[in-house]
Amino acid sequence: MDLVYRPERYPFLTRDLPGVGGVIRVEPKDFQVEEVPAYLPQGEGEHLYLLLEKEGRTTREVLEFLRDAVGVPEKEIGVAGLKDKHARTRQWFSIPRKYEDALCLLENLQGVRLLAADLHTNKLRTGHLKGNRFRILIRGARDRERAEAILRRLEEKGVPNYYGPQRFGLGGLNPVRGYELVKKGKGRGSPWLKRFLIGSLQSLLFNEWVALRMERGLYDRVVPGDWAKKHATGGEFLVERPEEAERALRLEISATGPLFGKKYPEAQGAARALEDEILARFDLRREDFRARRGARRPIRVPLTEWHLEESPEGLWLAFFLPKGSYATSLLREVMKVEVDAPEENEGEEETPPPRDLSA
Repeated sequence: MDLVYRPERYPFLTRDLPGVGGVIRVEPKDFQVEEVPAYLPQGEGEHLYLLLEKEGRTTREVLEFLRDAVGVPEKEIGVAGLKDKHARTRQWFSIPRKYEDALCLLENLQGVRLLAADLHTNKLRTGHLKGNRFRILIRGARDRERAEAILRRLEEKGVPNYYGPQRFGLGGLNPVRGYELVKKGKGRGSPWLKRFLIGSLQSLLFNEWVALRMERGLYDRVVPGDWAKKHATGGEFLVERPEEAERALRLEISATGPLFGKKYPEAQGAARALEDEILARFDLRREDFRARRGARRPIRVPLTEWHLEESPEGLWLAFFLPKGSYATSLLREVMKVEVDAPEENEGEEETPPPRDLSA
């Protein structure tokens, strides 16, 4: 029973297509992320929305600056999700309008620029975004045709929705600590840390479920008892009719896997048996996660808006992914190398999950 996150044990969808190699994140500007909000500020209201560009800063560092230097109580600061430190990112924050005059203090936060500000009627909440646009330089990559072949396959079949290495901590050991918490019910650390560690275990089990379905030829299929997600609307439904199989092949719907907890739609029949197989592999039961709310997560996400650009340094790859997914899951398919081993204390995701994935 191996609870350490080891990405090499998760199969590639495009295993028959050679990768382009290369490296990423040599410089922060090599990894560019732009948050795509679910809505834009409307120009009136008591909440001030700020579009910030940051480089070499975590989302948490910006939040702490707004709290400590600007004076905004942390509970009144809104953010849709987390963004990487080792990147150039653009994301929205919200603060109460009454702190507007203190925004000049942002000039003192190195690596951060204020790009836009406008008013809105509500605080920005976790998950209030459509997704992210990425523009990433793969340094040393030269074979554009190889990259295009892989991207066309991913556009047709969807990107495997594995959780990326940022979710699992230094050395991939967070699931081990999460396992001790769910089995023994106690451990050191704050309530937030304990939730995060158990979340890492949930994420590992989900990755194992994705890999199992890929190995069984069920990646782009649905089986009776699956809970499927409609990619166009986000709705979920129980698969009961055989004709849903055709919709899955067209990437209109996808099977969803469990983030085990006390309140989430439970699979039935053959689909549930696959989930039980993963739990048994790690000597776990659904009841072990009763302290978590639980949710479901699609096995794959659509790839859209992609294009390639050659440069003297390598290949620039641009694409859009919906919220909750990881650019690293796409990059490992294109490069055929494992990318982005996390540093100590780094736990930010490229795109955030909806709130109920970490409730």
